[in-house]
Amino acid sequence: MLLLKKARLFDGCHLSSETTDLLLAEGRVARIAHDLDPSSEETEVIDLEGKVLSPGFVDLHAHFRDPGQEWREDLISGARAAAAGGYTTVVTMPNTDPAIDVAPLVSYVLEKASGAGGARILPAGAATKGRKGGEMAELATMAKAGAVFFTDDGAPLSDAGLLRRVLLYARDTGIRVMEHPEEPSLTEGGQVNEGRCSSLSGLKGWPASGEIVDIARGIALVREAGAPLHFTHVSVAGAIELIRQAKAEGLPVSCDVTPHHLTLTEEAVIESAYDALFKVNPPLRSVKDQEALWQGLADGTVDAIATDHAPYHEDEKDLPFPEASFGIASLECAVAVVLDAWKRRGEPLALEKLLALFTSRPASLLPEPWNRLGRVEEGAPADLAVIDLGELRVVDRAEWWSKACNCPWQGMLLQGWPVMTFLGGLLFKGRQ
Repeated sequence: MLLLKKARLFDGCHLSSETTDLLLAEGRVARIAHDLDPSSEETEVIDLEGKVLSPGFVDLHAHFRDPGQEWREDLISGARAAAAGGYTTVVTMPNTDPAIDVAPLVSYVLEKASGAGGARILPAGAATKGRKGGEMAELATMAKAGAVFFTDDGAPLSDAGLLRRVLLYARDTGIRVMEHPEEPSLTEGGQVNEGRCSSLSGLKGWPASGEIVDIARGIALVREAGAPLHFTHVSVAGAIELIRQAKAEGLPVSCDVTPHHLTLTEEAVIESAYDALFKVNPPLRSVKDQEALWQGLADGTVDAIATDHAPYHEDEKDLPFPEASFGIASLECAVAVVLDAWKRRGEPLALEKLLALFTSRPASLLPEPWNRLGRVEEGAPADLAVIDLGELRVVDRAEWWSKACNCPWQGMLLQGWPVMTFLGGLLFKGRQ
């Protein structure tokens, strides 16, 4: 058994102003109370000294490149990287080689990940066969095997009729569809945000309409199908407004935003002299767009902060901007990146509201039984993260479990870090 003393508890909804104790036993939270005493000499005691004790973080969108691209990341390195960043549950995307589009591949991910010694990995299944956007994949068998989303992430479902059929079919499985919001006819060849960045660089711009059009289409289909649809890595003000209106209408739409879109803008691309570390899909946007994302966090329009962790080898990023791959890796520093920005901004957004976007709110979008993750209560799994809001640390890829090199925050001093992660009541030891 393990006794955590003097924790400032965030239970998934509320952050206590006083400290409390938690007793962990047999992988679960056995008791929550003030001034608990060790029940036996075998009970280990950790004094958290007033640090925030949170549910383990839940990431709805990460790329672990396994099977087929393990030199970038694999399920073991990814699971351990996630745990090092305070994540206890991660949804992995199906854009692997081969794509996760049949039940045996869903099972492969679950079985290999079960021995990874890191965060729980839940696979998303491809919405179409081979992620080619032509024929619907075997959604029912993947759902039965354990898929928790259906998505062709990395590519939108551009055929509206097909997306409508996927929505209707997925509705009966209880699994939510995740859409990569992009209209390819508007974004083809795009490299940077259309506007100041594209004008100064001469690189082909990626317009906001390339995201807005796809989201407007998706909302119209949800209105007809009555099936839930999740829009991932939303990045522009117009898209946030559409989703806000759809929610006000009562439609079952949801969305996430990324740490990089919350904390970096197209100005970072310009100031870096077009360093490909800042090249991402969708591109880093304007300051106005970034402000709209933070407003979406505050008013509840945004349901989750998801990393879109996209690991690449150095050879794939150390190239001229137009030739480099799109993607940013962030699992081990994502929460610190957001907490540091939140503190610097002096956000009126309450800390408990921000932490819910990493825990209970993303968990609520998962199918049963996973939708009950992201909370701390007696009897719940002891998947926990400890946050030191005062911790100052420099981002250092050399200390990462992840194989990725493509982190734009490398060398940056950030304040506010996850400092312990408990997986089923066991402390993840990291590289100590």
